[in-house]
Amino acid sequence: MEEIILKFPLILLALHIQGGEFSDNPVPLIVEAPMPEVVEFNNTIYATCEVTHDPNLPPGLPEISGQVLFKQLFPNGTLEVKINLRGLPAIDHQERAIHIHQYGDLSQGCVTVGPHYNPQGVDHPGHPGDLGNYLSMQGLIRRFLKLPEAKLFGAQSILGRAVVVHEKEDDLGMGSDVESKRSGNAGKRIAGCVIGITNPSLWQKTELLPGEEVKEGTESQR
Repeated sequence: MEEIILKFPLILLALHIQGGEFSDNPVPLIVEAPMPEVVEFNNTIYATCEVTHDPNLPPGLPEISGQVLFKQLFPNGTLEVKINLRGLPAIDHQERAIHIHQYGDLSQGCVTVGPHYNPQGVDHPGHPGDLGNYLSMQGLIRRFLKLPEAKLFGAQSILGRAVVVHEKEDDLGMGSDVESKRSGNAGKRIAGCVIGITNPSLWQKTELLPGEEVKEGTESQR
């Protein structure tokens, strides 16, 4: 018999037997099982997002590239994130927001990735993919952080969604307009990527340099 590999989220339909007959309204039961890659890599899942600048980038904005890496222990580990970006001005006084957006669709650049990923339908900055604001140093952004609310597995996994680097600083929902509660008024989407599963090698070889910051929670939680 051909081997069957369970993938998650695994949805089983529980059929209710009523009076000897199957019910017309089966109740869905969601059962999480680890992905094959999770089992292979010591119950840990890894993901990468290979950042490139938006093809429709207006003149004068930086052509950002690099990686955003993710790591999470199955099933209840806190999501760890490494941000490694380059291509920013050597002297830069502009903090830039980084968010996870709903769709992994870069067919027309970052405009097609949709709004912030917001599965709970709450106001910004309470979205699980609000990574915060970052100021570059010598043209680089290198940070390590933890995102307690985001997941690489389960029904609200961020796999297949997009990371977007914005032109401006996120106002953290403190602005006076509606857009502040929706996106933080972070300006144009100037670089992005799609989050995909990977092996541990990228995470293991991308270490923090001496003196680089380590943050608990997102920058927006400072």
